Parts: sequence; C-alpha cells; structure tokens
Amino acid sequence: MNGYADLVLEGGGVKGIALVGAIAEMEARGYRLGAPARVAGTSAGAIVGSMLAAGMPVPDMVRVMRELDYRSFQDGSRFALVRGLSLLTTLGMHRGDALHRWISARLKECGIETWGQLKLRDPDSALPPGHAYRLVVVVSDISSGRMVCLPWDYERYGLNADDQSVADAVRASASIPVFFRPCRIGRGDGRKCVQVDGGMLSNYPITIFDREDREPRWPTFGVKLSARPPAGGVFRQWRGVRGPIGYGRALVQTMAEAHDRVQMDEPSIVARTIFAHTGGVLATDFDLDAATRDRLYAAGRKAAGEFLDRWNHHDYLDTYRRGGPLQRPVTSG
Repeated sequence: MNGYADLVLEGGGVKGIALVGAIAEMEARGYRLGAPARVAGTSAGAIVGSMLAAGMPVPDMVRVMRELDYRSFQDGSRFALVRGLSLLTTLGMHRGDALHRWISARLKECGIETWGQLKLRDPDSALPPGHAYRLVVVVSDISSGRMVCLPWDYERYGLNADDQSVADAVRASASIPVFFRPCRIGRGDGRKCVQVDGGMLSNYPITIFDREDREPRWPTFGVKLSARPPAGGVFRQWRGVRGPIGYGRALVQTMAEAHDRVQMDEPSIVARTIFAHTGGVLATDFDLDAATRDRLYAAGRKAAGEFLDRWNHHDYLDTYRRGGPLQRPVTSG
C-alpha cells in the first residue's frame, strides 16, 4: 500500500477518459485517492474529479465514462444557422443542460448534491475551514477577469459554500467558450457574474494545493493530457498561423495556455506530472468512437504506470523541499 495522494486533473473535453485510466492505474498500484486526500480539476478534470471525490468506485467510473455518449451533450440545434443564432443570443451553440443533468445524476447516485456533503473531516489536517473540502473545481469568471476556485471562493459572491450545488460548479468549469452557454452566478448585491471554462485561465492548476508552512504528509500528483515537454522547454513548440480564423484560434489558445505553459518550465512541476499523450484527439471530438476511447484510457494507464515506476516521494522532497532547488512547494493539507 503506497498511501494517499492528492490529485490535480487537467481539462480536455472528451479526452477525460484518459484521466480515468490514470486513476485506475494509480489505484491498482496501491494509492488511495479521495478523502482525506483531495482532488482538483478543470473542465473534464472537474467532471472526473467530482465523481472521484463523491466516492464513486473506480471500476464504476471506468464503466460510466466508457458508456457515455458524448454526442448527447450537444443539446443544440443540428442546423448551423440556428446554432449561429444561439451563439449570438445566448453566447453558446449548445445549452449545456444535458451535461448538467448527467453529472448531477452521477453525483446523486453517490449521495452528493451540495458542497456541504463534500466537507473534509480530517483531524490531522491543518487546512483552514474554508478550504476543507474533498474537491476543488476551477472556473473562469469573465465578469471579474479572475480564476475562481470553488467552493473556496463562494464567499466572494456572498454565498454560503455548503449550500451550493456541486453539479452547478462542475457545469460552469466545463463551459467550453462558444460551444456551451456560459453559466451565471448571482452575487449578494443582486448582480450576476458570467462563468466559463476554467481552462481559459488555468487548464492545469497543479499548484492549487501547494503550501509553504509544512512538509507534506503525501504527494500531490497531476495528470496532464499531453506529451511530456520537449527538451529545452515547451516554447520550442510551433504552429502555423494562417488567415483570420487561424489567427483567432491561435490567440484564444495562447491566452488559455499561457499560464500553464510557464509552469511547465519548472522542474518541480514536471517531476510530479503524469503526461498522458492523447495525440490527434480534440476536446470537442464528441463523435468519439469506442476504439478511440479505449486508446485514450490505455494511454492514461500506461502514462501513470511509467510515472509510478520511477516516482520516489522521498527523493522528490530531498530535491525540491529539503534545501534543494525548490521551484514550487508540494504540500497536502
């Protein structure tokens, strides 16, 4: 038995099945995921992370994600003109209601509806009460231009975190801009804030559990849905920019990835990241076939296995905590 591990899951739309593969391999290797350890995620990472934090058994999670028909989440018109009008009037081609109903049902099956049911009860934890939850999901609040971590930041809206819906937060985190309608959350003063996919500001919030005041009781692992950065850093990557559409896409991708790309230059971040290569699959490939799902799941398991074969928590602490070239501290509650 390897003990507990906190987990941070990257967003990636339909590629989320690879996250489940990594989780399955970690559990098979003896890691205990879930309370009293924590999980955080963005978008697809929030979806998978919420089921894990809710206590869904990993075999059930594998089955649920393999059986999921992603096309059902495209709950907008099949006519391009109507989708275009929906984008103009509601800021999204698809309602996102089907996604909300699906994750709400999965969480209810585990007995979870509100954040109060995900309170972390760990007498050995030094976490402040407002951070003592099994799950954290990342959302981009474009009304205030900031990254929001739920349930931690509900107080900024004048809301009681324990009374809020977990499914609502996950739906907000998975609100892919343009594809899904954004979510709106009311503030105590009556105004509403617009929330979209957390990946706009941090698709891979690997430092979310980091602290400097104590040595970790267990490691924090991250699962990233991409290949390992090339030698020399991620900035050696290149993509062509052609025409106004390509230019707009490159601008959005650069804004969405800038924060996380800087982090991947830090050796301490790379050292605790599982890189599941999902090459060729886009986050919005909702027509994913069974063979591709199996390939993604296998990629997640393989990546986690290779990572754990070389992982040594004590070596990590010696290198990045105990007088070594610390880039980011890694500490669990």
